[in-house]
Order: sequence, then C-alpha cells, then structure tokens
Amino acid sequence: MSREKKAELIDRFEDTFSRCSVGILTDYRGLSNAEITTIRRRLGNSSIDYRVVKNTLARFAAERAGKTNLASSFVGPVAIALGYGDVTEPAKLLTDYIITSKSTLTIKGGFLGDRVLTPEEVSTLAQLPSREILLAKLLGGMQGPIAGLVNCLSAPIAGVMRVLQARIKQMEGE
Repeated sequence: MSREKKAELIDRFEDTFSRCSVGILTDYRGLSNAEITTIRRRLGNSSIDYRVVKNTLARFAAERAGKTNLASSFVGPVAIALGYGDVTEPAKLLTDYIITSKSTLTIKGGFLGDRVLTPEEVSTLAQLPSREILLAKLLGGMQGPIAGLVNCLSAPIAGVMRVLQARIKQMEGE
C-alpha cells in the first residue's frame, strides 16, 4: 500500500474516530467472509459501520483524534463497530448476534467518548435500556410525585363535592 493511500486511510479513520460516539472492538478470527458480511448488514441497518482495520493505521488515527488510551487496544486482528447515535445499540446488536448465531466473534473492548471500555463494560452497556426508555422512566419518576401532590390538593375539594352531591340527592328524595 502506498504512503498516500495510508495517509488517506489515517485521515479517514481520524475523522471517523472523532465523529463517532461509541466504538466496539471485536476479534473476528475464525469468521468467514459471509459471516462478516452478515454482521455488516445487520449493523448497517442501524447506521453502524463495521470495519476491519489495520492496527498501525488505527493507532495513528486514534492518537491524532485525541484518543491516546484507545491506541493500545489495537492488537491482533481487530474489527470495529462504530456507532453515531445511541451508544448502547452497537453493543446490543453485536452481543445479540454472538448469542443467536453462536459465533466465534469475541468482543475485545471498546470506547465511549474518550473512555476505553473493557469487554465486561461493553457487556454491561449492551444490557442497558435504550436512551428513549431511560428518558421515559425518568419522566415517569418525575411525574409520580407531581401527580400525588395534585391528588392530595384536590382531595378536600372532591370530598366537598361528594357531600354536596349527596345532599342534593337527599333533598330531591324528600
């Protein structure tokens, strides 16, 4: 590969590393081209890039992008799933693929922003609910006390209304 081509790849990886919100590093040893294509399609449906990277070029790009901690993770055969939206989605999809297909694909680690993740942390990330679900739970938790306060404040007025309704029915019955 020529120096110009390598420099172009490093620039492209640098841009990708700086734009993505999460990256999951995998060891693809033992996978056929068909399996890698299947993984790429599955991840591609969710706007996640899955690329096999050359370690030295990826190290240079990571250092240029300011992710010096990540540079040490590129050892051995590495493919990386790069997510640009929900940070849990790449981890969930890869973990789901490994479980359902009983694949030899292994997760080596990853990164979330500038933080390097261990395989255990990636597994924990895969078990988290999506951002929308977390926001819905937060909103529900915030609405609970407010709804309770509204009920407490409206209870005396509702009680008075019930007494008046009962008195009206009693007077109509006489």
